[in-house]
Amino acid sequence: MQDIFERSGFRVGGPAPGLEPRLLRAGADAEQLDGYRTAGGYRPAGDPEALLEQVRRSGLLGRGGAAFPLAVKLAGVRAAHQRGSGTVVLANGEEGEPASIKDKWLLRQRPHLVLDGLRLAAGVVGAERAVLYLSDPAAARSLDAALTELDSSGIEAPPIELVLVDPTYVAGEETAAVRAVQGGPALPSDKPPRPFERGVAGLPTVVSNVETLAHLPFVHAHGGAGFRAAGTEASPGTFLATVTGGGRPAALYELPHGLPFTELLALHGVSPDSVRGALTGGYFAGMVDRAVVDVTLEHNALRAIGGGLGCGAFSLITTECPVAVAAAVLEYFARENAGQCGSCWNGTAAMAAAAGALRDGAATDEDVARLRRWSVVLRGRGACGTLDGATNAAATLLAHFGADVATHLTGTCPTCADGPYRAERPFEVHPEVRP
Repeated sequence: MQDIFERSGFRVGGPAPGLEPRLLRAGADAEQLDGYRTAGGYRPAGDPEALLEQVRRSGLLGRGGAAFPLAVKLAGVRAAHQRGSGTVVLANGEEGEPASIKDKWLLRQRPHLVLDGLRLAAGVVGAERAVLYLSDPAAARSLDAALTELDSSGIEAPPIELVLVDPTYVAGEETAAVRAVQGGPALPSDKPPRPFERGVAGLPTVVSNVETLAHLPFVHAHGGAGFRAAGTEASPGTFLATVTGGGRPAALYELPHGLPFTELLALHGVSPDSVRGALTGGYFAGMVDRAVVDVTLEHNALRAIGGGLGCGAFSLITTECPVAVAAAVLEYFARENAGQCGSCWNGTAAMAAAAGALRDGAATDEDVARLRRWSVVLRGRGACGTLDGATNAAATLLAHFGADVATHLTGTCPTCADGPYRAERPFEVHPEVRP
């Protein structure tokens, strides 16, 4: 049977050469309990303090975008449990980033790996309740089938509930997830408190991306040192990368941190000479120019060129005009903001209007100056990161693509001569959904 993702034009590109995959697996069908257990899954959890120590040694960073150390989250909530508090673990699979597919793939194809990681995290923090939060109906069906298998397996795990919400950009924010699980809207709330302080039902809650949790069984089986056998000192382990653009079908790869970007381009079948830049880490980190060609895929290296690894999504800018790409991203943020904070509601709309005018050859130097000012003064406002993502898109356009901005001010952009790039959800991945 052909893989459901491949039928939609999306492909699983596999691991980097020489890398033994930890997350990706061959086969078109979702993994089954027997096969997962035969491969070593659902090992006895053992001492929670010992597992927490191995997570510390692993240096496992969150794969949802912020790269927060998982051990710090687990330790904080475990301490609350040891003081007598109830605790919750929430696996966040609401992949609101249109250019990313990794979480949907894991939830659909490797449900037991995710559930095993959730079980282990719950054991570390003493959680009596676990939640899988997602917005993909196909993933929910796969997980429901896996949970049915788990129910009659004799494997010890806390009760796990599925919470399915409508997909939006802001629904994956951690406080939005907590609100939705409690029956409220999937919209961010002001912080503090953070969920690890007071989350679901007012209890200390670990909110962790599903890919992050999917690494826990490997740490459990091989220890922190084994996890660090791939990657770099500051960015250990492997990660899932979604690559779009470059005239190629969207694809998912498992890569070691520190891999040269040129090797990813080779895997994807794109010449470095054709790359004008890229959106890195999804929409949030904004755009980088051709400096991306010479970078290695690790957090510090990408930050150094003004980008970010984020959720591991890379959208290659080749034949597209960077000004038009930035305008499309800003228009998306203007549509997708939560509508709760005036600074975000008005700020994303204003930046989108300015970038759209620039794309269409209707902007002035004053419009560009306003866009530059907004990219600075609006940063850090609002209840979530949407406005920061918009300011990043504007700031990186102006910082890295000044020559392209200049051609749009004079109406001489050769790339847009036959019409600028327009997309409601730029570089979106469209996985086929099972009927």
